[in-house]
Amino acid sequence: MSLDALCKDFWLSTAGYSIRERCSAIFNQELLSDVKFVVVSSKSDCEIKHIPAHKFLLAMSSPVFFAMFYSELAETKDFVEITDCEYECFLEMLRFIYSDMVNLNSDNVMQLLYLAKKYMLSSLADKCSAFLQKNLDASNVFSVLPDALKYEEKPLLDHCWQVIEKDAKEAVKSDGFVTIARSVLEELVQKESLNIKEVALFKAVDLWAVSECGKQSIEAQGPVKRRILGEQIVKAIRFPVMEQKEFADVVLDSDILTHKEAYDLMKYFNSVLKGPVGFPEAKRAGFSKSVSRFTSMSLSNSWCYAKGVINAIVVFVSKDIMLHGVRLFGSEGGKYSISLTIVKTNAACVASEKGTFTSRPVQNELGQYDGYEVAFSIPVSLKAGEHYCFRAEISGPPSWFGESGQSSVEKFGVRFNFSSTSEFLYYWNLRNDSNVFKGQFSEFLFFME
Repeated sequence: MSLDALCKDFWLSTAGYSIRERCSAIFNQELLSDVKFVVVSSKSDCEIKHIPAHKFLLAMSSPVFFAMFYSELAETKDFVEITDCEYECFLEMLRFIYSDMVNLNSDNVMQLLYLAKKYMLSSLADKCSAFLQKNLDASNVFSVLPDALKYEEKPLLDHCWQVIEKDAKEAVKSDGFVTIARSVLEELVQKESLNIKEVALFKAVDLWAVSECGKQSIEAQGPVKRRILGEQIVKAIRFPVMEQKEFADVVLDSDILTHKEAYDLMKYFNSVLKGPVGFPEAKRAGFSKSVSRFTSMSLSNSWCYAKGVINAIVVFVSKDIMLHGVRLFGSEGGKYSISLTIVKTNAACVASEKGTFTSRPVQNELGQYDGYEVAFSIPVSLKAGEHYCFRAEISGPPSWFGESGQSSVEKFGVRFNFSSTSEFLYYWNLRNDSNVFKGQFSEFLFFME
């Protein structure tokens, strides 16, 4: 069939189509194609495959493709060899460029995230990140975390650490744990909120060190493991909080501690040590706790934000807590700029955070909603009997919001009272959209002091 006939047939078959539908119709088609990508089928199959494409469409979507085809150093050949990914993944990336649609699965998502970063396709990267977050659990979190770090996917990285903190006991048993970098292990053992017994954490650290010795083909002796781990990791383990029998059965046999450290710890367990023990003596706070003030949520994106309007609520606690963050309602994939401040009744500022956050699916006892977490760089001490006003200045698209709010909620032995902000608004001269019964501040995240 001649080119004229092909074009006529295409025009007839796509009559009434939208621009996206017409672009989708020429995906992986020779019609009007002016470049071909040469890609190896798979690592196990060396078959070479060709993918026809259209330079103009690619250049509109990616600055990398624009430079490749239209810059002063543009590629002049009709064929472009692709050597850093497999055929199916590259084809899937092109499908997204042509149609805004992508078929993600556990086998291709990492390579597609790599391609999205390489070709600067931010919307594809967001879809990959959202897919990974949705399917993240203790069994795969340490396999995903290195890529979240590598590609600087902060929402995905934050979610990885949340999963690890919540289910550290199972996460350290996963195959991916022994593959993590030493820097990741160092960050792990310094976490305050790990939900794991200290002796189980030490066993995991020892296993990681043994695995590293195997990779380097050296015998896993105590001093060698100590050198591989480094002092930052060893000194972050809270040996004093272990049971004496656990320490004797597990830690001493590992031979990671020096004789003096082991001797001092045994004296500590027997209450005869007169000097410092050399390791943290306080138990980890455990996994973060949360409290929600709402009993239902609005599924519609109808909570709007405007300049000069704030969302605020006053919080009272019956026991001292360490607040490390708050969750706010968002919308699917929505980006929000927020300035969050906590003040006391005397107008003294207790803490403040600013930043831009991307909304993602969040699960709580009411179900799943779109939201984002504002974490404090240093946990904030909220004292019993004090009133604290949480004030948020937010800009971004309309969001979900909470309904049927409660003025008093008791969780984990702490009573939270919520009230209006009238006495604070008198000083600020601003309108507050949130109140006890509906609005923002979906959850408060805390540790017990």
